Amino acid sequence: MGNRGLEELIPLVNRLQCALSAVGSAGHDYSLHLPQIAVVGAQSAGKSSVLENFVGRDFLPRGSGIVTRRPLVLQLLNSETEYGEFLHCKGKKFVDFDEIRAEIESETDRLTGTKKSISPVPIHLQIHSPHVLDLTLVDLPGITKVPVGDQPVDIEYQVRDMIMQYICKENCLILAVTPANTDLANSDALKLAKDVDPQGQRTIGVITKLDLMDKGTDAREILENRVLPLRRGYVGVVNRGQKDIDGKKDIKTALQAEKNFFRSHPVYSHMASRMGTPYLQKLLNQQLTCHIREKLPAFRSLLHSQLLSLNREAEEYRKYVPDDPTRRTKTLLQLVQRLSVDFEKLIEGSGDKVNTEYLSGGAKINRIFHEHFPHELVKLESDERDLRREITFAIRNIHGVRTGLFTPDLAFEAIVKKQISRLNEPCMKLVDLVSQELITTVYQCINKLTSFPKLRDETEKIIHTEIREQESKCRDQILLLIEVQLAYINTKHEDFVGFARYSALLIGCVELQHHKPFYKPIIVKLPFCHFLAKCNIIIQTNTLLPTIWTYDIITSQNLNTTRPNQLQQPQTCLLSYIRVIRKGWLTINNIGIMKGGAREYWFVLTAENLSWFRDDEEKEKKYMLPLDNVKYRDVEKSFMSSKFSFALFNTELRNVYKDYRHLELACGSQEELDSWRTSLLRAGVYPEDTTGNGTPESFTDPQLERQVETIRSLVDSYMSIIYKTIRDLMPKTVMHLIINSVKEFISSELLAQLYALGESSSLMDESPEEQQHREDVLRKHTALKEALSVIGEISTATCTTPCPHLWTHPGCFHAAPPPPAQAPRNEHGDNNHLNRHHTTRCVPRLVPISLSSQNFSLCSFRLEPETTDVSTLSSFHLSLSLTPSFSLSTLSSAPSIKKLCKWRHRLTQKRHRNVLRVLVPSNGNK
Repeated sequence: MGNRGLEELIPLVNRLQCALSAVGSAGHDYSLHLPQIAVVGAQSAGKSSVLENFVGRDFLPRGSGIVTRRPLVLQLLNSETEYGEFLHCKGKKFVDFDEIRAEIESETDRLTGTKKSISPVPIHLQIHSPHVLDLTLVDLPGITKVPVGDQPVDIEYQVRDMIMQYICKENCLILAVTPANTDLANSDALKLAKDVDPQGQRTIGVITKLDLMDKGTDAREILENRVLPLRRGYVGVVNRGQKDIDGKKDIKTALQAEKNFFRSHPVYSHMASRMGTPYLQKLLNQQLTCHIREKLPAFRSLLHSQLLSLNREAEEYRKYVPDDPTRRTKTLLQLVQRLSVDFEKLIEGSGDKVNTEYLSGGAKINRIFHEHFPHELVKLESDERDLRREITFAIRNIHGVRTGLFTPDLAFEAIVKKQISRLNEPCMKLVDLVSQELITTVYQCINKLTSFPKLRDETEKIIHTEIREQESKCRDQILLLIEVQLAYINTKHEDFVGFARYSALLIGCVELQHHKPFYKPIIVKLPFCHFLAKCNIIIQTNTLLPTIWTYDIITSQNLNTTRPNQLQQPQTCLLSYIRVIRKGWLTINNIGIMKGGAREYWFVLTAENLSWFRDDEEKEKKYMLPLDNVKYRDVEKSFMSSKFSFALFNTELRNVYKDYRHLELACGSQEELDSWRTSLLRAGVYPEDTTGNGTPESFTDPQLERQVETIRSLVDSYMSIIYKTIRDLMPKTVMHLIINSVKEFISSELLAQLYALGESSSLMDESPEEQQHREDVLRKHTALKEALSVIGEISTATCTTPCPHLWTHPGCFHAAPPPPAQAPRNEHGDNNHLNRHHTTRCVPRLVPISLSSQNFSLCSFRLEPETTDVSTLSSFHLSLSLTPSFSLSTLSSAPSIKKLCKWRHRLTQKRHRNVLRVLVPSNGNK
C-alpha cells in the first residue's frame, strides 16, 4: 500500500457512505461531500471496462445507449473471500457476478422503469476480493448528446446535472475517461472537469483504447502531460474490445496483454511502469487515501455542526409520545397560547423577531388608517365646478318662482347632507381592508399549526367566523355614526364659521383696518391646503413682518369673543403651509424618451409646488412646477414596464413643463404610487374628473353668485369638521370593535370553543408530513452520530509516507535520480554557497498542494543534511512530521540557514524525515 497505517481510511469512508445513505435524500446530500472519486466519461469511452479490470470480473451491465442510468457507488474492499453485497439487500452475499449484474439492472429498472430514463438515487455495491485494493468510485451515467428511443428530450441536461452534483464538490476527485482515438480537445469528460476544476487540481486523466489508434499516431504527448496538463497527470490503459468480450477473453489474460502492449510499444515502453490498470488502481488508492486524510477534518466539522443544529429538535421528538392524552392536552394549550402571543405581537409590533422585508400585521393596518383612508376621503371632494353647479341648482329650486333676497340655509343643509352621505363608501372600504389584513395576519400565525391539520382548520374556521361577526358589528356602528351626523347639522360648532360670522368677515375689513391701520386685509381666492378644498382666506401683510397666513383670526373664538383690537397675535402658519408634504425618487418617463431614456430625480412636494432635483442633496434644482390648476390621472401600466405611473396635467390646457402638456412620473411599487397619490391630494392636486358632467350653466345674476360663494365657503367649513371627526373616529371604532375584540377572543375564548367541539383528542392528530419529518429528523440525527463515531475511530497517531507523484509541469516524466552526495562546506563551515542546482538532485517527493500563481510550478524534495539551500526562493511550504499529528507551516519568505539547521537537528534527534514543499519558478532553473 502507498500509505502505511492508513489502510483503514477507505473502508472508513465506505462505512460513512453506508451510514449516511440510510438517512435517505438528506444522507445522499451528505454523501456528496464525502471524499470520493467520480468516474466521468462519454458513452462507450471504456468506463465499465476500467472498473471491471479493477475487480477482475465481468459484473457491469453492457449494451448500447445509456447503460448506467443510476450512480453506482462501487466500494472495493480487499479481503480473502470474493463476493458482492448491495446496501439495499444488506446481509445477502452475491457470489455469482452474473447475479450482481442482474441485480444492478433490476434495481435500476425499479426506480427508472425500462424507458432508459435516469435517476440520481445511487446504488451502493461492495465488492470483497483478494484481487483488489481498497478503493471507492462512483460510476456515473455516460455523457450523451442525442436522445434515443424512449429517452426524454432533455436527457443531455439531465445527465450533465447529475454529474455536476458530484464533481462540483471540492471533496470529489474526478476520473476523466477519454478514448485515445478521439481528439482530446473534444473530450466531454475533460470539458466537464475543466468547468468545475479549471486548474486541474482534482482531475486524473485516463486514456483508453490506446491499441485502437491509427498507425503512425500515438498519445505520448498526452500521457506526458504536455497537451492539456493536469496536476495529477494521465494514465493510459488498454481494455478488452467487444470482440474480446464476445470471445469470452478473461480479464487476467487481458491484463497480461495490456502489460505486454506497453512493454513492447516503441513509444510507451519507457513509461510502461506508470501505465496500465494495476498502476492506475494503485495510484487511485494512494490518491484517495491522501485525499481522505486531507478532507476528513472539514467533513467532520460539517457533520458536527449539522448534529448540533438537530440536537434540540431530536431531543423534543424523542420525548414526544403521540398517543399520550396528557401530552396532547398540554400541547394543545401551548399551541393556543403561542397563537395568541404571536397574533398580539404582529398587531402591536412587539417581539424579538421583526420582519425587515415587508410590512405586515399592525404596520399594514396603521398604513390603512393613516394613508389609504385619508386618501379615500379626499377623493370624495367634489370638483369645484360640479359643487358650484349643485349649489346653484339647490338655491334656485328652494326659491322656486320667487326671487330670493337672502341666502337660503336649506341649500347649505342639503349640500352638506349629500356630502356626509357619501362618507359611507370609504368607511366601509376601511372596514374591508382592515378585516382582510386581520385575516391575513391570523393565517400567518395559524401556519405554525401545520403539524396538526385538523386543529389548524378548526382554529382558522373559528377565528374567521369571529372576525366576520365583529366586522358586521363595526359596520352597523359606522352606519349609526353617519346617521348621527345626518340627523342634526350643528351650525353652532365652535370651529364652524357660520352665516353671521362669514358676513361679518366680509364687511368687517374696514373695522379691522380702523383698529389696526398698519395691516391691510386682502381677500383672495386660492386652493386651501390639507383638509379644506378651496375657500376665501384673509392674508395680512405688514411692512415690518413677512407675509404670514392667519387663518386663525377667522375662527369662531376670535370673531365671537374678541374685540378687533384684542385679536390674538396671528400665528405664523406660513411654514405649515409650505411645509414639505413628501420627498422621494420618481422617474420622468415622457421627457426621458425624448432625451434617450427615462431619468430619475429627487422630488419634493409642498402645498404650493412640486420641485425636482438632481439628487437627494437638493442642491441642484431642475424645475419647480406650481400646483395651481394641476390635476393627475392614472397611466395604464405597459406590458414591458415594471413601474407604476401617473401623469400631471394643467386643467387649463397649459404646458406643465417647457413644451410638455403633461408630466408622466413613475415609481417602483403600487404602495409607493398610492402614497404619492395621497400626498398629492393633501397638496390640493386631485384626480381627473372622468364623470363627463361638462361645464355648468353660466349664470350672470350677481346676487346668486354671492349666495353660491357664501354656501360654498360654509360647506367647506362644515365638511372640514366632519372630515376631521370621521378621520378620528373611524380608526378608533375599527380598533375597538374588530381588532381588540379578536385579540381578546383568541386569548380567552378560542380554547373553550375548541374544547366545545367535542373532538379535542382528534384535533391533535399529526399530519403524515409531520410524522415523516419526525422520523427523518430522528434517523438523520442517529446517522450523524454514527458517522461521527466512525470518524472518531481513526487513529491520530498514524505515521504516513508522502503522497504519490504529482506532475510539476509538462515534460518532467523521468526516473528519480540517485541520492545526492555529501555537500561540501565552504570556508565558513555552512552550505550557503549552494545554489538551486543542488536541490534538483534531491529525490522528488511530490505532494498535493494548490498553486497560488501560474508562474510557479510545484516541487517537493527530501531535505538531506548539508544539501539544500533555499535562501534564494521567494516562498515555499514546509511540512514537518515533528509530532504524531500532521502539521503544516506556510512561510512567506525563506527562513535563515540557522533556523533550518535547528529544525534539521530536531529531526535528527527524533529520527523523523522532513519533507520540504517548494514553489519554484517555472523556467526550469530548479
